Amino acid sequence: MLSMAALSIDRWVAVVFPLSYHSRIRHRDAVLALAYTWIHSMCFSAVATCRSWLGYNHLYASCTLCSVRAKAAGKQYIVFTVALHCLTFLLTLIVMCVTYLKVLKVARSHCKRIDVITMQTLVLLVDIHPSVRQKCLEEQKRRRQRATKKISTFIGTFVVCFTPYVITRIVELFSPGPINPHWGVFSKCLAYSKAASDPFVYSLLRYQYRKTCSLLANKALKRSSLNSSSFRVESKARTTAANSNATVSIQPPTNKPLSQ
Repeated sequence: MLSMAALSIDRWVAVVFPLSYHSRIRHRDAVLALAYTWIHSMCFSAVATCRSWLGYNHLYASCTLCSVRAKAAGKQYIVFTVALHCLTFLLTLIVMCVTYLKVLKVARSHCKRIDVITMQTLVLLVDIHPSVRQKCLEEQKRRRQRATKKISTFIGTFVVCFTPYVITRIVELFSPGPINPHWGVFSKCLAYSKAASDPFVYSLLRYQYRKTCSLLANKALKRSSLNSSSFRVESKARTTAANSNATVSIQPPTNKPLSQ
């Protein structure tokens, strides 16, 4: 979660301050951000380990914070769990919403400027074909929706995957009755699926990554097609040579006159 927050801050700086990005986000800043995410995570894990609050939880079918072991701690475990989710889930959600909404604001302002230039150009080009004009207008509409679609995907997947698990953990603290274990396993699997889908969500939605993947796929397909064609040519040549050798070997010998 904290890595996603750091990534959203990096994108906000890259979009809002494109000319001064390298002076604002340096190598040292990236190292500090990554170090904070790991130290933050290890501190909470170390506290839970020292307090013996970790164990196999049947509700989530995994090794995690175990409320059965933490019942003796009482308020300490409640404060720890609430602080854990507030400083990870809630903090990341706030950072993502603030940064990505600012990015969306800048993207929409850029789209408006491009739309004005495009409309002025279409007005000046009187002899332009109607189909070309229609394509330009459709591209305008796609351009406006592209940034909204990406940001909605980033924030939406985060909320959908992590919110059920976090709410279940909070409800578990104060609920007098047991929680359905099927729901617990489902919420835990959703949280795991977020980590599994992040590389695809954050890479395939970007044009540069899609272009690179398509180039690599085309190169691999061309190489395989060349290898298969050369293999076919080589096998055909071997078959022809084998057939010619067989033809020579089955020819009858010539009858020579016996010497007296």
